[in-house]
Amino acid sequence: MTGPRSTPFTRRTLLASTAAVAAGTSLGAAPIVRTPNQERKKIALIGTEVRTHSHAQHFIDRFLLGYAWKGGWHRPEVDLVSLYIDQYPEGDLIRDQAARFDVPIYPSIADSLTMGTGSLAVDGVVVIGEHGRYPRNEMGQTRYPRYDFFKQIVSVFEQSGRSVPVFNDKHLSTKWAECVEMVEDAKRLDFPFLAGSSLPVTWRLPAVDMPYDANLTESVCVGYGGADSYDFHGLETAQCMSERRNGGEVGIASVQALRGKAVWDRVEQRETTTRLFLAALSRSHTLPVVNGYPTDPPSIEWARRNFPNAFAYFIEHRDGFKTTLFMCPVQDFTYAGLIGDEDRIVSCQMHLPMPGRSATTADFFNPLVHHIERMVIENKAPYPAERTLLTSGMTLAGVTSLFREGQVVETPEMEVRYTVSDESFYVNADHA
Repeated sequence: MTGPRSTPFTRRTLLASTAAVAAGTSLGAAPIVRTPNQERKKIALIGTEVRTHSHAQHFIDRFLLGYAWKGGWHRPEVDLVSLYIDQYPEGDLIRDQAARFDVPIYPSIADSLTMGTGSLAVDGVVVIGEHGRYPRNEMGQTRYPRYDFFKQIVSVFEQSGRSVPVFNDKHLSTKWAECVEMVEDAKRLDFPFLAGSSLPVTWRLPAVDMPYDANLTESVCVGYGGADSYDFHGLETAQCMSERRNGGEVGIASVQALRGKAVWDRVEQRETTTRLFLAALSRSHTLPVVNGYPTDPPSIEWARRNFPNAFAYFIEHRDGFKTTLFMCPVQDFTYAGLIGDEDRIVSCQMHLPMPGRSATTADFFNPLVHHIERMVIENKAPYPAERTLLTSGMTLAGVTSLFREGQVVETPEMEVRYTVSDESFYVNADHA
C-alpha cells in the first residue's frame, strides 16, 4: 500500500539535495563523514512518515546520530544505509536527514532492500508502520501498512534466496490471519523476527522482573490512551511479565471489553483484580489530584469518581490465567501480578520519559533500538515474536468487544503457545 506524497522524492531530487549538501549550500548543514566499514552490518528502514515525534523519527535519528546508553553516548553498531518512506506530510524531516547523512531514499521497498543490485543487499530490515494518513475500518482501527510492507520484504527474501532479521514496530496487523501469516513467514524463511512495544524493555521503577517459572495467577496493567493504539502498549506490558509464569504462555480463550460504570461493577466482584489494580495504581506518579494531592486513598469507589469513562479488557487465558488492562486518565503504565502460592504481589512502573512532559527526547526507545542492533549483529531475536502475535490478537479482540458494546469475544484461534528464557531484557536489569 502506497499513500499519497505531498512532494515526490525521486532519485533525481535526492542526488540534487545530496550534491547541495556536499557543496555546503542549500540545506545549510555540513555533512557528517562516515567511513565505510565492510564488516559492519547494514540495515534498511521502511517507514510510513517522518515528522517530529513520529515513531520513524525516533528510530531513524537514533540509528544515524546515536543515543544515550550506559552513561555515555552510544554510536550504533550497525549502519542505516537505505530508506523507503511512504508519505511526506507537512513538516517532513527525512529529506534533510537523508541528505545530511548521505542515506538514499528509494522509490520502493524492493529497491531499498536491493539498493540497485537486483538482490538483497542489507543485513537487517526495520519496519516502522506507525503514523501517517491511512484508511480506518468500521471499528475505527487505522489500517497501517505493516502487513503490506512485510510481505514486500518477504518477496525480496524469496527472490534473493536468503533472508535477514526483521523488526516490526508495534502490533502486527488489524487482521488475525495476517498476524499469523507474518510469524509463519519468519519461521518458513528462518529469519529472526522481533516486534512490539518499547515498554517491555524500558526502565522499570523499581527494577524488578517476574520471577521465572513463578506460580503467577493474574496480571493487571493500568495505562492510558485510546483503543487500538496505547492499549497495545498496556497488553505488551502485562504479557512480558505473564509469559514468565510456570508452563509459559498457552493462548487466549476470550476477551471482553467494558467501559465506564460496567468496569467498576465487574472489578468489585473480583477480589484479586481489585488488589492488583490498586497495587498497580500505587506505582503511578500521575494520579488525578485536587489542590496538588489525591482527594482520598485510591479505592474502587475513588476510581468510579475519578475514572468515570475508563475502559478495560478482561482477558481469559486458556489455562485459567487472567489478564486485565485498565485504560484510565493517568499518564504512565504500571503493572501488578499475583504470585499465588506466596500470596505476593510483584509491581512496577514502566518508565516513559515522554517529550512534552518529563523529557525532551523519547529515550524509552533507546533500549529497543539497542535490541534491534544486537539482533542484526547476532542474528537472533531476544524474545519470541509470538508475544506480539498474541498481544496483536488481544488488541483486535478488545477493540471488537468495545465495538460490540461489551460482548464477549471468544478466541479459539488464539491458541498460541510459547515459552521464554529466564533472561531479563528491560534496560536496568543488568546494563543501565
